Amino acid sequence: MKYLKYLSISFILTLFLILGLTFFITTLNYFDIISLKTLSIFKIIIPLVSIFIGGFYLGRKANKRGFLEGIKFALIFIIIFIVISFILDEIINSKDIIFYLIILITSVFGSMFGINTKKEE
Repeated sequence: MKYLKYLSISFILTLFLILGLTFFITTLNYFDIISLKTLSIFKIIIPLVSIFIGGFYLGRKANKRGFLEGIKFALIFIIIFIVISFILDEIINSKDIIFYLIILITSVFGSMFGINTKKEE
C-alpha cells in the first residue's frame, strides 16, 4: 500500500509539472516572448524533466533497485502517451519510439539518482 502511495504521488507530481510548465511556456509563446522554435524544443524538454523528477522522487522512496522503479514508472507514462496517440488518431512513427526510449532512460536515471541520494536509515 505504501508503494502505491509513493507511485501515485510521483505520478501526480509529474503530471502537474508537465501541465504547469506547458501552460507557462504556452503563455510565453502567446505573448510572443519566446519563438515557435523555442516552443518546439520545450515540447521535448518538459516531459523529460518532469519524468526525471517523478522518477527521482519514486527512487528516493524505494528500498532497492531504483532502475526497476524507473522502468515501471516510465512504462506507465509510455502507455499513457500511446493511448493518447490512438485517441487522437496519430500514427506512431520511429521518432515517437525514440522519444519513448528516451523517456524510459530518463526515468531510469532519475530513479537511480533518487535511490543513491537517499539517506541510510
